[in-house]
Amino acid sequence: MKKALISGITGQDGSYLTEILIEKGYEVHGILRRSSSFNTSRIDHLYNDPEILGKKLFLHYGDLVDTSNLNRLLERTEPDEIYNLAAQSHVKVSFEIPDYTAQVDALGTLRFLDAIKETGLDQTVKFYQASTSELFGKVQEIPQTEKTPFYPRSPYGVAKVYGYWIVVNYREAYDLYACNGILFNHESPRRGGTFVTRKITQAAAKIKLGLQDILYIGNLNAKRDWGYAKEYCEGMWMILQQDKPDDYVLATGETHTVKEFIEVAFGELGMQLKWEGKGVDERGIDLKTGKILVGVDPLYFRPTEVDLLIGDASKAKAKFGWEPKIKFEELAKMMVNSDFEKIKKRGY
Repeated sequence: MKKALISGITGQDGSYLTEILIEKGYEVHGILRRSSSFNTSRIDHLYNDPEILGKKLFLHYGDLVDTSNLNRLLERTEPDEIYNLAAQSHVKVSFEIPDYTAQVDALGTLRFLDAIKETGLDQTVKFYQASTSELFGKVQEIPQTEKTPFYPRSPYGVAKVYGYWIVVNYREAYDLYACNGILFNHESPRRGGTFVTRKITQAAAKIKLGLQDILYIGNLNAKRDWGYAKEYCEGMWMILQQDKPDDYVLATGETHTVKEFIEVAFGELGMQLKWEGKGVDERGIDLKTGKILVGVDPLYFRPTEVDLLIGDASKAKAKFGWEPKIKFEELAKMMVNSDFEKIKKRGY
């Protein structure tokens, strides 16, 4: 039985990847960050299953800022594959806590790679680094591929650039099987509520149910390449099954604005919008009622914005047949319907 170690197991991607690996017959070990409040909701269905917890799934307290802890975890678990998904992953927040973002996203990756060397796993283990389309930032070409130069526009993006290159360096310097998955935005009903897509779908559901009056948003015109997280997690696994380690872009090859996402989500719940005004005065108005449902708040603007992201996953398709099935509109509708049902059931 293969063993996998996942950092960030309680996140959106960690939960989907855990399900995928258990289905494939893996023994999964997850790194859980200590918190005074429960933070395992995305994996509770696995955690509470007596046929899985302690048999197929094992959780360990740890943190990417604790070197000795990482060494002990690797010695104890001796994994065949490591998926480093843990990160301070909120771009806007990274401007508020740049030091911590660098400690986890940049140096945390280094600590993991060094722990692999220190524990003698460097010739047996396979390492996956969760890289990001935020590496491209102020894009130097359209679409973005594995060869596109990086130009990050946030402390998060800069930290992830270090993570990317330290993986490449350790691969070349120590013959480590280490790969970067440069994943473009990937969403799902499990996406955190502070991320723009989930913020939109939760607000649409609450407005429809009379629990909220208006959605305030930042840059309506930012363009992103959005895919379905579960499919991207399958891609992570596929990346580590190749004969030789390499770096791959995973993306849909489509780009859409935040405004388009709002239109699809609100439209799915029967709220058709028309737009009036420009810039910070732009607002989305319900065609039926004339009520303002969407407004712009400069509070949500980033100091340096990423205007356009669109990826080209041709390499991944050619090498191992990965391509996304669920595209933009289906994804937005899936998320808003999920939130509508959840909020309707619990009442908030």
